Amino acid sequence: MIDQLWLIPLGFAAGILGSMIGLGGGIIIVPILTFFGFPPTVAASNRPFAAFSNSVASTISYSKQKRIEYPLGLKLGLIATPGTILGAIISTDAAPDLFKILFGFILIASSVYILLRKQIESRDKIISKQLIIFIIGTSFFAGIVSSFFGIGGGIIFVPLMVVGMGMSMKKAAPTSQLILLFASLSGIIVHSILGHPDFLQSGFLAIGSFFGGLVGAKLSLSVKERNLKILISVVLLLAAGKLIFDSLNDGSFSLIF
Repeated sequence: MIDQLWLIPLGFAAGILGSMIGLGGGIIIVPILTFFGFPPTVAASNRPFAAFSNSVASTISYSKQKRIEYPLGLKLGLIATPGTILGAIISTDAAPDLFKILFGFILIASSVYILLRKQIESRDKIISKQLIIFIIGTSFFAGIVSSFFGIGGGIIFVPLMVVGMGMSMKKAAPTSQLILLFASLSGIIVHSILGHPDFLQSGFLAIGSFFGGLVGAKLSLSVKERNLKILISVVLLLAAGKLIFDSLNDGSFSLIF
């Protein structure tokens, strides 16, 4: 038990970043757990506990700041829920090396998004009914991504709300936390039924993530993002590089490449 206490500060750091950016702390937690030898399914299934704790704390704080679009968040959250159930079931039979290479590309996409956040937000937006339908439909896919990779669907929800619906980052990230509350809760239930998570590890991550969410929501009002974005993007790219390198050098992928 004592040798796993390091998961609390990991959850705290991931909670701060997840709350501020709106992508979910799993983008930090899952690759680190994987690097330390945690099986992919366990790493992905431990994350929803931290994500739920983080989203509860963040939602409370952002609600007080009046930065959450409740009607949109509730609709997308409910639509994403069936996807999280499917993603959890699929993750049962996920090959470790396939998990690594796919997750590596997810990390690369995340780093690109983080670097281009300001440019994306400053673009002119034209909202069409077709685009709104597409965004809502994509919520189901985001649920699958959230549960399968254990990263939270924020990597899909936030860009879509900003680019497709013209929402500012000041509201997109908080609304994403409300959506992730639904996605993570359903992920917890299904992963637990399937026997994937380690509840002690999940508890430590959840403790840290809760307080990280409170801190991150407050910091998001005043922190300068440039250096933070660069640092996070570099870390994500390094993590993606290692995951992809490891998977390509494994025998199962050497036959393909």
